Amino acid sequence: MKIVLQIVKKASVTIDEKLVSEIEKGYLLLVSFTQGDNHEIVQKMAQKVAKLRVFLDKNGKTNLSIFDVNGEILSVSQFTLYANLKKGNRPSFIEALKGEESILLYKDFNDELRKNNLEVKEGVFGADMKINLINDGPFTIVLDSKELGF
Repeated sequence: MKIVLQIVKKASVTIDEKLVSEIEKGYLLLVSFTQGDNHEIVQKMAQKVAKLRVFLDKNGKTNLSIFDVNGEILSVSQFTLYANLKKGNRPSFIEALKGEESILLYKDFNDELRKNNLEVKEGVFGADMKINLINDGPFTIVLDSKELGF
C-alpha cells in the first residue's frame, strides 16, 4: 500500500464539473494498493496517518497532529502510484491491485481512518476526478507499507 500525503489549506474533488467532496485544512491522501495488501496493512497505515505529527507548531517544528489543528482528510484512490517504468517509456500498472479487491481495501482504509476519529471525505473510486488543492508548505510525504515494515 502506498499513500502520497499532502498537507493542504484546502482540497476538493470534482467530477463532470460537479463538486463531490471538499475539505479545509488537513491532508489530501492519494491511496493505492498492490498484491498482498490486506486489512492488517490497511489498519496499520490508517493508524500511522492518524498519529503523524507533521503540522508546524509555534516554533516552526513539525510537531502537531491533524487533531491538534482540527484537520480533515480528503482520501482519493490513485492506482497510478504503482506505475512501473523499468522498461520503456510507457508505464505498466501490473503491480496495482485491480478492481473489486482494491475498492474493498479503499473503503476499509477510509473506515479505519474514521475509527481513529478522523473526519474523512472521499473521491469516487475509478472515476475521472479533478483534484484541486492548495498545498501548504509545500509539504508532501510518501508512506509505503513495505518500507514501513508492514
